[in-house]
Amino acid sequence: MVAPPSPDEEDRRQICRERRVLVTERVAHANRIKGLLFAQGITDYEPGRRDRRARLDTLNTADGRPLPPYLRQRISRELDRLEMIIEQIKAVETQRDALVTPQADPRAIPAILQQLRGVGPEFAAVLWSEGLFRKFDNRRQLASYAGLAPTPWQSGTVAREQGISKAGNAKIRTTMIQLSWLWLRHQPNSTLTRWFHERTKAANGRSKRVVIVALARKLLVSLWKFATTGLVPEGAVLHG
Repeated sequence: MVAPPSPDEEDRRQICRERRVLVTERVAHANRIKGLLFAQGITDYEPGRRDRRARLDTLNTADGRPLPPYLRQRISRELDRLEMIIEQIKAVETQRDALVTPQADPRAIPAILQQLRGVGPEFAAVLWSEGLFRKFDNRRQLASYAGLAPTPWQSGTVAREQGISKAGNAKIRTTMIQLSWLWLRHQPNSTLTRWFHERTKAANGRSKRVVIVALARKLLVSLWKFATTGLVPEGAVLHG
């Protein structure tokens, strides 16, 4: 049975979803500026730095000429748009932090999740607004909702594993895969990290990407249990 979110729950999702769109636009503007300058032989300009305007005025092409005036004006307008997006991201993050910081409600799911090292406000907000606000009866329901459930195929005596279904919430699935890579770095002594390294001792890059999806499923279940029952993932370290 489909249980649609309430109007408030659906509206709360807009914060993280808008931030994701804005970050994508920020990257696109920065890459466009870098591409324009790369065509002039300039490879060391970073649009995200605070001195981007002053740095732009000092740039010369690879053959020693000042930047062409129309190109400089175009890049300046790109910087206008980039700076507007940066300010919008700050505004959205302020709204997000007001909802998910431990000071807002220390008993809420986002505050509980942020007790774990490696889980910041953005990850906690996405997991909460996209999935963990719901009630799940078991781990299979949760994995299926996130599109991380395995899809076995069987015909007669032939049985195969077809990987994850990808039929669930794509936002929570991609977030969990990103969080899984960070989990390996920030929780090196956890049971989940040891499980990953044990299965990827002789693995290549592709095999590791397959195993990281399995880790994402296990980690999502562990975070769900931690948020709902207080059961800390085995070997995980809490802040403070």
